[in-house]
Amino acid sequence: MMARTTTLSILAALAFGSVPLEGQQAASGRQLSLEEALRIAETASEDVGIARAAADRARGEQMRARSELFPQVFASLGYTRTLASQFEDIAENAPPRNPQALDPIDDNPNDEFGATCFNYLNPGGTTTERLEGLENAARCTSAGFDFTALPFGQRNNWTLGLDVQQTLFAGGRVAAQTRMAGAGRRIAETSLASTRAQLVLNVIEAYYDAALADRLLSIAVSTLEQAETTLRHTQLARQVGNQPEFELLRATVSRDNQRPILIQRQSDRDIALMRLKQLLNLPLQEPLTLTTPLDDTTVAIPARLTSGPLARADSIVPSERAPVRQAAEAVEVSANALRIARSQRLPQVNVNMQYGRVAYPQTGLPVWNDFSTNWTVGVALQVPLFTGGRITGDVRVAQADLEEARYRLTQARELSELDSYAAMARLEAAEASFAASAGTAQQAARAYHIAEIRYREGISTQVELSDSRILLEQASANRALAARDLAVARARVALLRDLPFGAIGAPSSGAPASPQQAQQQRQPTPQRPQQAAAFTGSQTGAFAP
Repeated sequence: MMARTTTLSILAALAFGSVPLEGQQAASGRQLSLEEALRIAETASEDVGIARAAADRARGEQMRARSELFPQVFASLGYTRTLASQFEDIAENAPPRNPQALDPIDDNPNDEFGATCFNYLNPGGTTTERLEGLENAARCTSAGFDFTALPFGQRNNWTLGLDVQQTLFAGGRVAAQTRMAGAGRRIAETSLASTRAQLVLNVIEAYYDAALADRLLSIAVSTLEQAETTLRHTQLARQVGNQPEFELLRATVSRDNQRPILIQRQSDRDIALMRLKQLLNLPLQEPLTLTTPLDDTTVAIPARLTSGPLARADSIVPSERAPVRQAAEAVEVSANALRIARSQRLPQVNVNMQYGRVAYPQTGLPVWNDFSTNWTVGVALQVPLFTGGRITGDVRVAQADLEEARYRLTQARELSELDSYAAMARLEAAEASFAASAGTAQQAARAYHIAEIRYREGISTQVELSDSRILLEQASANRALAARDLAVARARVALLRDLPFGAIGAPSSGAPASPQQAQQQRQPTPQRPQQAAAFTGSQTGAFAP
């Protein structure tokens, strides 16, 4: 009765997947749900950080291109100290200033000639006054100029400037650059959304691969316990003389063959958990307990990890796929690059205004009254007359790039239709496989229970019991694999709008076709988790153990 109760509990665990992921050993490990894994991956992914930086850089490029539409204003402050000048000889040959030789009319003690050098003619004066003014003019002319008030050869030169530049006409170059930068920003933002979607899918695959590997480990543990139970019954029957030695040897070999499988399942489970930890940047030695059950195929994807609403299976539009949108924006970039190349043949008109104040103080620092004003406004027209074929070459290169971008857009649309159709086909196949495996595990468990009773009562042989055990193991593993495929297929369809194109693969295969083949291969369970994931990886994305 105790053996029967143990067997029934094991069968129930295999049929309904109630065996914990690490048993009692992982009870003290970190509890990790799928939603928490997605949240951790969002902040820990280096690929998302790189894509986010690229998007920020594209926004900066757009701002830089748009800046040419507005005036460019620059302020400047400069100081120049002259150590030696070619105008020194002119200053040395100038007549010396004699503050003591003052003109009777001049009342400025700091100027040799004073105001008479500037106000030497009085149109309303008398004849004597006008003659005196002409004599003053001759005297000022003979005395020379005061070169200290001129900029030539001055020791100290201070400059305050304000420069304003504005492009009036550039042949459409500025507008084309702005549109091209906007398309580049949209490409970068789409790439960021695509990277996030791919990260979500990779985490979901890794999470359910680890759950699948742990389920297969639980199946291997239960199968080993079944083989040991059968061996104990056979030993007891052999002692009372109801079973021959051949049956005892067969039961012993069956039990021993299951031990390497259990070791392999443990290794597969550890590798799958390490891959999940690597995606989440978690310590590889930290134990994990996955709390999201494998049979829960309703994948909840946080909205912050997608660029828009999640797609439904009946609302997939191939033209809205991320690669198609990027290809369309690439066409826009190439078209504007062609406009920029052609704009080089047109005149370019710029207006420039410069306002400055200069001072040449005798001491180091000037005062505001020492500054003089320079204010200029100009318009520049630049027309290319001969460039040696450079502009023609630029135009031809831009035309070739535009043609290539258009072909790539057409190719992306075709691949989008094929990939969307393949994603839908994989989802339908996964749903059908999961529905078909719903009652198989329970029926196989019931069949093994009957075979065990028949063998214990001496009605059947151990061959029938081994076949039933293999079928039960196949059904349980296929159920777990179907649940994993369905969860990943639904996640792929939900993220299909932002995902890049995936590879088209064959449907995943399950266990060997017949119990006899399984006995010949001595591998009653399906492929290892890495192999099973490799089959389904072509359906749900690349899986690199």
